Amino acid sequence: MTIKIEKKIVDYAVARDEEEKHPAPQEASENNIVHMHERVARPEMLFGSTYKIKTPLSEHALYVTINDIILNPGTPHEVRRPFEVFINSKNMDHFQWIVALTRIISAVFRKGGDVTFLVEELRSVFDPSGGYFKKGGKFMPSLVAEIGDVIHSHLVMIGMLQADGPDEHQRKLIEEKRKQYQESRGNVSVPQENGDFPEGAQLCSKCNTKAMIQMDGCMTCLNCGDSKCG
Repeated sequence: MTIKIEKKIVDYAVARDEEEKHPAPQEASENNIVHMHERVARPEMLFGSTYKIKTPLSEHALYVTINDIILNPGTPHEVRRPFEVFINSKNMDHFQWIVALTRIISAVFRKGGDVTFLVEELRSVFDPSGGYFKKGGKFMPSLVAEIGDVIHSHLVMIGMLQADGPDEHQRKLIEEKRKQYQESRGNVSVPQENGDFPEGAQLCSKCNTKAMIQMDGCMTCLNCGDSKCG
């Protein structure tokens, strides 16, 4: 359709849709959400959690402190994200690589985005001298792997990851297996070590916990429910 302009043109502008001229309040507020990135300034105060790591490799424990920043406080978009990590110990044997590791992990935290990949990367580090069993019977291939385990626990606590472990159906199955095992022993108190698992239990290849026992001619894990019989 042709429109004839009979008046003098004094100004012009690009026509926009009504939605672009007047964005919905929700869309406007979405643009104000602060996401974690390396340009976010460090506040004067951060919320932190300290975790103790005690291994048979050293008489001195390691203390891992992870500090979090609160983004969008007081809004529906409030989230807690890791900002930095510190590792301290009286044992100075690993001082250099621990300092390097904390700086790298802190830099990844400040970069933002999905930082959960750090957990599996650290858990995949194996000590050539061999690993060890932590309290509860879980096998740790290295000290670095246990630091990764600590980071996993922290990310679960602040809601960035889901907790490892069996679902409700698997938990019921594991409880039934434990009762069956107890009954097979004549309801006699079973000697235990490494937490809740019977003495002599073997290492489960799925959950890396010494909880695999022989039941009905089949190796069954009392921790994660894994069974060689399917």
